Amino acid sequence: MEPTLDDPAHEYARRLDALLAAEARLTRRGNVLAVSKLAAILLTVIAAVGLAKYDPRYLFSLFAPVAGIILLFVLHERVLRSLRRCARLKHFYQQGIARIEDHWPGTGEPGWRFLDPTHPYARDLDLFGAGGLFELLSTARTRAGEETLAAWLLAPASIEEILARQAAVEELRPRVDFREKLTLAGEDIRVGVRPDALIAWSEHATQLKPKLARVIAPLLAALWVLSLLGWGIFGWGAAALFMSLLNLMMTYRFRTRVETSAAEIAAAMQELDLLAAIFRHIEEQSFTSPKLAALQSKLKSQKEAASNAISRLNRRVDWFESHENLFIKFADLFIFWTAQWVFAIEAWRAQHGAAVPEWIATVGEMEALNSLAGYAYENPENTFPQFVEAGPCLHAEQFSHPLIPRTRAIANDLKLDSNLQLLVISGPNMAGKSTFIRSVGVNVVLAQAGAPVRARKMALSSLAVAASICVLDSLQGGLSRFYAEILRLKLIDQQSRGGVSVLFLLDELLSGTNSHDRRVGTESFVRTLLSRGAIGLVTTHDLALAEIAEGMAGKAANFHFEDTFDNGELRFDYRLTPGVVSTANALKLMRSVGLEV
Repeated sequence: MEPTLDDPAHEYARRLDALLAAEARLTRRGNVLAVSKLAAILLTVIAAVGLAKYDPRYLFSLFAPVAGIILLFVLHERVLRSLRRCARLKHFYQQGIARIEDHWPGTGEPGWRFLDPTHPYARDLDLFGAGGLFELLSTARTRAGEETLAAWLLAPASIEEILARQAAVEELRPRVDFREKLTLAGEDIRVGVRPDALIAWSEHATQLKPKLARVIAPLLAALWVLSLLGWGIFGWGAAALFMSLLNLMMTYRFRTRVETSAAEIAAAMQELDLLAAIFRHIEEQSFTSPKLAALQSKLKSQKEAASNAISRLNRRVDWFESHENLFIKFADLFIFWTAQWVFAIEAWRAQHGAAVPEWIATVGEMEALNSLAGYAYENPENTFPQFVEAGPCLHAEQFSHPLIPRTRAIANDLKLDSNLQLLVISGPNMAGKSTFIRSVGVNVVLAQAGAPVRARKMALSSLAVAASICVLDSLQGGLSRFYAEILRLKLIDQQSRGGVSVLFLLDELLSGTNSHDRRVGTESFVRTLLSRGAIGLVTTHDLALAEIAEGMAGKAANFHFEDTFDNGELRFDYRLTPGVVSTANALKLMRSVGLEV
């Protein structure tokens, strides 16, 4: 029975308590089995020594205790496997509770490899890194899942696709059991499947002809074994020599191509049991949303379930990998062990290789949807935004930043559309200007990925997010911060020429130049964006920039954040208020720390 949606913390705590109780029972059972193994081995060794010394005829009676020891090892390994499963699930629910209680930063996958400094908003909105949005969302078990989720955060989907994802996320949201099964998929792997290597292998044309080779290789191997038997029984040494030379010749004839294929297989076939387990869990589900049903239907090839096909490939790979055994390495020269399993794996590729890229993509999408569903489940107060065709439009009520703890996040309202396209937000240092525009951007990114947003209500059109908030200089590239900011503005300008309205988020724009150039440059740039149908926010503590809104005939408005200085302590309410700020705190801050100004 799936849990209700209203109390995820209680559900996670209940499941964690059950796991702790199960872990305690398994630990006691494991300790008993470990002691029993040691005792049984010791007693059997003592008995063996005694029988060997006094009556070797009864050594056969040790078969029973040896069988018992083997059984104890099997039972102990099962208990250890169950303990590993408990540990993995404990971590899963502990991370879930940490996310709900807002002490999750640093506990998940930061996704640093997806951070592109030239992306129009990834760094500015803290998508990746410790405490970033990706870490909050991702519960993926495969690299394909991580890559899909990152791609969804880095580029908006079409409205049709967003609505399909929303329906899928809504259906997956209460399925904690399904997320638990995906967590347990595989044995002791975290993010093991390498989609690039597996897909490249599946699409690569084989250099071997497995159909004919799979007949000839085992036939020659069998004839070689029979020739050795003939040599041993009938003295047919010539036949054994002939078959040995023939098989050696065949081994070296195909050696290069077999070794090339074997190297490709070794590089691509990583943790197939994880992939098969995830396929199986997806195949077992019953889905009603069109997107989930469509994804599930893709997990077939020639009427065979993907999980069965991958499991069959995994078994062949396991046999193939045994060629590292020293005995098989020698026999391989004559029985073509490596070649035969390479042929078998190549035959699998000929049958199912074309379907592998779609299978990997399906797993990636399913894991990305499941990550968003986990976020939706753990944040029941969040809502799915509505999308409108006519734009530009961004209306949000009581929204706040999803990366800020709920107890500290202050909600605000925002309304931008073709009537009011720009807010110029003034305010003193530390008043919340940068955090506010980041919260706008992050919620829009979530919305266009198909996730719920931290808002009471939100409606928006398709928007291309572009930000200049955290632009850094580059010593290696020889770029000053000011020039890096200019390049970012050029990128935003290019985006505004596209077919999708831009949502621009500009924080303390052109701060590296004088007040006059800053005022003229900012106004000129913003006017150009607005003329192309863009909407956005500009923050400043330079009150000269507040004059920009006054000359834009209702297309722009001034808002501000303010502070109060009470008994030597600065206080902020982080509430967006109409008008231009009337206070400044720089001197007060300097005096509060003892500087004489």
